[in-house]
Amino acid sequence: MVLPFGDWRKEGMLCSGFTEVVHTPTTTVAVASSSQEKLLKPNMGNTRDVEAARKIGKLLAERLHLLNIPAVTVCLNGDQVYHGKVKAVIDNVRNSGVKLI
Repeated sequence: MVLPFGDWRKEGMLCSGFTEVVHTPTTTVAVASSSQEKLLKPNMGNTRDVEAARKIGKLLAERLHLLNIPAVTVCLNGDQVYHGKVKAVIDNVRNSGVKLI
């Protein structure tokens, strides 16, 4: 499973964070999480900050556990670096018990 990170500034993601886990051999989305979900949105003040990214990571990890997916690989695209929102999502996934390969 691969945890790819898109650009948080892309059209359609301007006001939200979105993360997905892709099953590489079949190229299908196994799990996804977004700050625009009905489960998260009422509990968030701002959907663009690091705190929102933490909540997205926690929800993503819970969904990975429900599907018995024990490990994922992180795939940063292009000029992305491990800091800010990306770091918040990855850290919360890791802290929730999902192994990063």
